[in-house]
Amino acid sequence: MKKDRLIYLPLGGAGEIGMNAYVYGYGPEGKERLILVDLGVSFPDMDTSPGVDLIMPDISWLEAAADRLEGIFITHAHEDHIGALAHLWPRLRAPIHARKFTAAIAKLKMEDHGQPVDVINIHEPRPATIECGPFKVQFVPIAHSIPESSGLVIDTPAGRIVHTGDFKLDPDPVVGERTDPEVWKGIAREKPVLAMMCDSTNIFSPLPGRSESSLAGPITSLVQEQRGMMVATTFASNVARLKTLAEAGHAAGRSICLLGRAMRRMVSVAVETGVLTDFPPVLQPEQAAEVGRDNLMLIVTGSQGERRAASAQLSRGKYLGLEMKEGDTFLFSSKIIPGNEKGVIRIMNAFSEMGVDVIDDRGGLYHVSGHANRPDLEAAHAMIKPKILIPMHGEHRHLREHMKLAESKGIASEIVTNGTMIDLSGGYPEVVEYIETGRTYLDGSVLIGAMDGVVRDRIRMALNGHVLVTIIVDEDDLPLGDAWVETMGLPEVGRSKAGLEETLEQELAEFLERVDAKTVANDDRMDEQIRRIVRQVSVEEIGRKPEVTVVISRLIAE
Repeated sequence: MKKDRLIYLPLGGAGEIGMNAYVYGYGPEGKERLILVDLGVSFPDMDTSPGVDLIMPDISWLEAAADRLEGIFITHAHEDHIGALAHLWPRLRAPIHARKFTAAIAKLKMEDHGQPVDVINIHEPRPATIECGPFKVQFVPIAHSIPESSGLVIDTPAGRIVHTGDFKLDPDPVVGERTDPEVWKGIAREKPVLAMMCDSTNIFSPLPGRSESSLAGPITSLVQEQRGMMVATTFASNVARLKTLAEAGHAAGRSICLLGRAMRRMVSVAVETGVLTDFPPVLQPEQAAEVGRDNLMLIVTGSQGERRAASAQLSRGKYLGLEMKEGDTFLFSSKIIPGNEKGVIRIMNAFSEMGVDVIDDRGGLYHVSGHANRPDLEAAHAMIKPKILIPMHGEHRHLREHMKLAESKGIASEIVTNGTMIDLSGGYPEVVEYIETGRTYLDGSVLIGAMDGVVRDRIRMALNGHVLVTIIVDEDDLPLGDAWVETMGLPEVGRSKAGLEETLEQELAEFLERVDAKTVANDDRMDEQIRRIVRQVSVEEIGRKPEVTVVISRLIAE
């Protein structure tokens, strides 16, 4: 009989920032009962995933073991932890566990996609315990940049696991619960912690993290000093920041208007679930349009340059009856996520051309991170005293640096990237299997796999252009007329100074004159030779090998 083992398998979020999905299992090899922690998304870019709407983890391995999946635990309601839930839940169909605010966001997502909401279970924090197969799980309040974030204490027959989720050591987070060092010390005193799976995002930030509450003074002073309309953007999910901005505007005698569906939804859910209180009164956009500019403050979505968000809409002109003018001020109370620089700078320049004063993060004066910096991570290690530290939520360089930090303090550590399964039951991390992991794309309304070739073909067409060749073959397997060529994404005229389409059609006409009957009768041979001619001529004319589609239409004798 095979002995029981405790496994940990990241399917996303380990070796990248975003798309978090972590599997824990306990039981005989290949028969472990499983739980999943988080099911998030990453966001596409035009270089690697053109046209894609969302990127999600490949859950094929977990789907094959769905009959062993006891539950899905969501640590908090950021998109990189909850965003794939409604899309991928139908392939897993396990109970969902979350705290009240997170569950409310999850229900909205499930409803939007026609999924049942009665599978979502709402839980109170520790000491409340959820028994899930061989696991006993507790939600432990922790500060982050969204309300009701939680770490998890996962008790198993092989030992206690602490899964931090995203966190920071903030004694006064403005909205939501603080990180209480005594609670976490008590978790370690109560039972030794075998392994700590720990946020690695800010491992390279050398100074202690700053409290969310430290922003109130600078932001209030800034808003009071401005003339004209004041507009600020931040992450829609950062309810504490929204409150700080709104209170700053209210203190300056300005009416407040929220622009952006995601922002209004977050505030509404936070109020309904009781995590947000005393939020200043908010005007509707049509009411805001009637308010004098010196007396109005807009808080808008689009801090990362998203083209359809309110910030981008305002940068292009009037939006919902509101527009930026010379002398107005626009504040980015946020940090630019790497990869989003172009979109944000585009918006900044558009506002600058309008005569709007743009104010950015200014070295932390108007923004603080929701993740623990290096000294805070060291403090967390000291509180929890794990035997093993497994870095997560970071690119490989983050994981490696975090591992080195842990080892320098005498804590055993291992880099465990997506698809690496480790066994912790021996008291040390042992790699036991590598699982094929990849990405799932939401492309329009359809889920596609990374290996389906859709995105790859799209990139090829974007880089190389496309040529469509149509050939008609008669009942006697003889070419009928000349080839017809259409190009897309290619120059109209090549090096010969002739039209590219005409040049290709001429070369193909010569080919059709000399082609033998055996080749004409075989679609595959015709396709291969036409592609070769088109690419060869294209290289000579424009220096590119385009993607080629050959359509052979055959007439059938009646």
